[in-house]
Amino acid sequence: MSFSAKWEKKDQGPGLVDRLRGTVRTPTPLKSQIDQANRQIRLLIAQLDSTVVRIKQRDSTIFKNVVSSLAKHDMQHAAVYANELSEVRKMGKMVTQAQLAMEQISLRLGTINDLGEIASTLAPAVSVIKNMKEGLRMALPEADKEIGEISGLLSSVLVDASTTGGFSLNFDAANEDAQKVLDEASAVAEQRMKESFPEIPAGVIASEDEGLTA
Repeated sequence: MSFSAKWEKKDQGPGLVDRLRGTVRTPTPLKSQIDQANRQIRLLIAQLDSTVVRIKQRDSTIFKNVVSSLAKHDMQHAAVYANELSEVRKMGKMVTQAQLAMEQISLRLGTINDLGEIASTLAPAVSVIKNMKEGLRMALPEADKEIGEISGLLSSVLVDASTTGGFSLNFDAANEDAQKVLDEASAVAEQRMKESFPEIPAGVIASEDEGLTA
């Protein structure tokens, strides 16, 4: 089957007898598979957005505990809360970075129109998802199955397209492009964290370690 046929149209498919028997399935067009993957990614972005909201709520609660402990001159508890807050914010940055990276992937998937764009878009997208999969599993364990399905679907489309189009994938370029997406998302996530979360009082985190070694 030609690439154009695989991209938008289904072929003539199996005969009536085969369809009745259910022995042959008509192949799904590549464009439909990409659209399906993009829909799943948009759902994942919404889940990540909800996770960011929950992290902000937890951050606010813990920060109040830090301030309250400091007001009581209870440095031991202030340090415990401050360290917990630091871990929550690490998770917040990671989730925000993942959300931003997924948004970039979604935008790219929505602009694919031909074979060349499949190669240049899907390979970095697959690499980004694989790089962030472990972190996403920790932050959003309930979405682990969906993340695997998205990665598998995009990989399948990429292999199918490369087989049909007869091109070879440049994995070095794909990984470099993926790293750029992750670096940009990380930089924006860092800035958002600074703007959205109050600064942890200086010296509080270190005081817990001092108290443990005293």
